Amino acid sequence: MNFVSMDFETANGSRSSACSLALVLVRDSQIVDSFYTLINPREYFSPRNIQIHHIRPEDVADAPTFDQVWNHISPLFDNSHLVAAHNASFDNSVLKNTLSNYNIMVPKYQTIDTLRTSRKFYPQFPNHKLNTVSDALNIDLKNHHNALADSVACAEILLKTEQQFGIEQIKKMVKITG
Repeated sequence: MNFVSMDFETANGSRSSACSLALVLVRDSQIVDSFYTLINPREYFSPRNIQIHHIRPEDVADAPTFDQVWNHISPLFDNSHLVAAHNASFDNSVLKNTLSNYNIMVPKYQTIDTLRTSRKFYPQFPNHKLNTVSDALNIDLKNHHNALADSVACAEILLKTEQQFGIEQIKKMVKITG
């Protein structure tokens, strides 16, 4: 299975306030590379978001803005790549709104939501939050709400789901976004 898992953290409730991003590259069902960056959103940081992810304005003061980051990662967002995220509606929305904020055209790409797949394939779990699904599948989520840790967990959830239920069942849940 080949895909990229993605996770954003935001500075506040605005979906255009990305302050960190992680991407994990999976080829032949193996994690082969990862990318993590802080992002300067040039926006207000809400105390609630800081409490969740521990990223503060001073942490991103010298970080690149998203348009600078996009120049490096945009090749991963085309129709030939599958992009996975846990609660993909959030992460896809952050990508879309942040790109729009910089007047960058939003690409079309294939996406799959491990929140949705875990609800379908593991209905017995008490809930389908990333940490709950990770625990139930014996995935070591070391630093929940760190974008890289969450992105790795998302990748591992999709890989374990594929091992247990097969690629054909997973393909049925792929959507096109953008």
